[in-house]
Amino acid sequence: MAKLEEYRSIVGGEIIDELYLLAQKLKGISIQNINSTSFGGGVAEILGRIVPLLQELGVDVWWDVIKGDENFFAITKRIHNSLHGANIILSRREKDYFLSVNRQNGARLSRWGDIVFIHDPQPVALIEEKARLKNKWIWRCHIDFSAPQPDTWLFLRRFIIRYDSSVFSAPAFARRLKIPQILISPSIDPLSEKNCPLEDSYIDSVLCRYGIDKKRPLITQVSRFDYLKDPLGVIKAYRLVKKYTDCQLVLAGGAAGDDPEGEKILAAVQEEARQDRDIFVLNLPPDSHREINALQRASTLILQKSLREGFGLTVTEALWKKKPVIASCVGGIPLQIAHKYSGILTYTIEGTAYWIKQLLHEPAYAQRLGRNGYAHIKNNFLITRHIQDYLLLFLSLSNTNDTVYL
Repeated sequence: MAKLEEYRSIVGGEIIDELYLLAQKLKGISIQNINSTSFGGGVAEILGRIVPLLQELGVDVWWDVIKGDENFFAITKRIHNSLHGANIILSRREKDYFLSVNRQNGARLSRWGDIVFIHDPQPVALIEEKARLKNKWIWRCHIDFSAPQPDTWLFLRRFIIRYDSSVFSAPAFARRLKIPQILISPSIDPLSEKNCPLEDSYIDSVLCRYGIDKKRPLITQVSRFDYLKDPLGVIKAYRLVKKYTDCQLVLAGGAAGDDPEGEKILAAVQEEARQDRDIFVLNLPPDSHREINALQRASTLILQKSLREGFGLTVTEALWKKKPVIASCVGGIPLQIAHKYSGILTYTIEGTAYWIKQLLHEPAYAQRLGRNGYAHIKNNFLITRHIQDYLLLFLSLSNTNDTVYL
């Protein structure tokens, strides 16, 4: 894990000094993060980087993970999909079970922070503990909230309105709420194993291990195996391109600990790709950060053909590596990509295939997109900016007399 001082050469000393100054103002304030999994997906990855750096700043912060059985996570996956617009109506029994597991977790947790920072819908009902604890609570939504299923939204809203603040990743996700809504975009850690520079020899060894030909164009999508990431749509776009241009496709990812659908989607992708030796479906362990880094750096183009997307950290990662990115115009992705300037935004399989062909045949333009994307990520979506936003948010809720500007 990198130390804060190592970020000075990337973001500048003034920013690091300001983080220490803000952190000093939180002396005596404890902050508890709670989510539903310790591995898999962007939320766990972000918390795994931010919490240690906040602790290095001297902030009293920790991270708890709720417990649940297979039935609970099946229900929360249905909640997740319905918030992304799927026509799913939760039964009364499902809602009651969701609440009972949250209440069991509330009774199990023995230590509570002065500020409780809840991430995503799975632990949202823990807010019932607020009346007893009389502390401050924040609800952080990391998913695409642009078109939630109304019944599910009304069910969750009854809990969300009891929080002191809500945090969303993009303006399009804002809801009608009486509590403050704050925009804080996610970030990447440029010094993590997934984003740090790699030696060419290591990159070549990863390609060799999976039988990928480094001499031919390589198109890659990195994401968990989830229908909302549309891996089958990626294969269709690749096949449209393959008719005219020789290329290879990598679909690399894994499963999140709170996603029971991952194995089913993976099996469907493997079956679809079975007869094409130029499609590589890589089901990677959660700690395969250096391998993912190598695959992204070896790629000619990076795709993120999501149907819904909270933010799309794989887009951020690819742009940081100066790679040309073709991504769906959904969720938080347009915050990262200005079409035809720092990447390409598409809406359809055919549009994705068109732009793959264009960029494969115009490498100078593709490289320019990558350079512009890198500059945008450096200025807006690195972990130091994210930590600064969180420190200001915590200060706005703490019992200090200082004026805090968000």
